[in-house]
Amino acid sequence: MTQASHIEERIVHATIAASADRCFAVATDLEAYPEWVNGITAVNVTERDELGRATVAAFEAESFGRRTQYSLAYDYDNAPHGLSWRLVEGDLMRRIDGLYRFEQSADSPDLTDVTYELIIDLSVPLPGFVKRRAEGKIVRAALAEFCARVQNSAV
Repeated sequence: MTQASHIEERIVHATIAASADRCFAVATDLEAYPEWVNGITAVNVTERDELGRATVAAFEAESFGRRTQYSLAYDYDNAPHGLSWRLVEGDLMRRIDGLYRFEQSADSPDLTDVTYELIIDLSVPLPGFVKRRAEGKIVRAALAEFCARVQNSAV
């Protein structure tokens, strides 16, 4: 019996009392992720662009009850109003595409609307409903952790 691949896209939004520049600074400080992203245990930036920004980073994480390693490539075409990434390689994932988008809120110039999008295709043999539940939990937690970091720390 062949198990079909399941790809799920999740999009979550929040409004935060911070500038888009501040949000961008937190999102691009990859080496600080182990301090505030639940499950990330190490980040090693392996390539940088001419501005010193990470273009490829290797991650170690605890996921699904086991350690996992993966590398992501980053794209700064929408900087400082966005950051996107894609999977280069990983042991539990076939695909991770994501992005942060930071837009000034229509309600106030002191607020930023944050959008977090993530597409994950796990190679772990799990039932579809378990994967979907895990994916939803990942994106909701990621955005909550991001907002807390932006509001509670200095970059």
